[in-house]
Amino acid sequence: MSAFIGDWHALAVLFVAGVIPNQIWRMLGLWFGGGIDEGSELLVWVRAVATAILAGVIAQIVVQPPGALASVPDVLRYGAVVAGFIVFMLSRRSTFAGVVTGELFMLAGKWWLG
Repeated sequence: MSAFIGDWHALAVLFVAGVIPNQIWRMLGLWFGGGIDEGSELLVWVRAVATAILAGVIAQIVVQPPGALASVPDVLRYGAVVAGFIVFMLSRRSTFAGVVTGELFMLAGKWWLG
């Protein structure tokens, strides 16, 4: 079993340091945010901030790609952004659909280029 799991001490530390603190904030968010109207100004602002952070991360990855992504041609990276944006607009501004489309475009392009 230890060959499959590896060092169980590292997994325990990862669980205590990573999962437990994250879940506490998630549960508090569910508890406090359960009664807030989805159309309220607070949630509209939160959604705008989350979208802006996602756009910033995508822009940084496209302009200064880290690791193996640096081997992907610029045209393919920018094409994935354009494809994701088009699907985002066509799918009634679904962030999920846009991100998935961009990722699939990138993977298909990388596979096609070899």
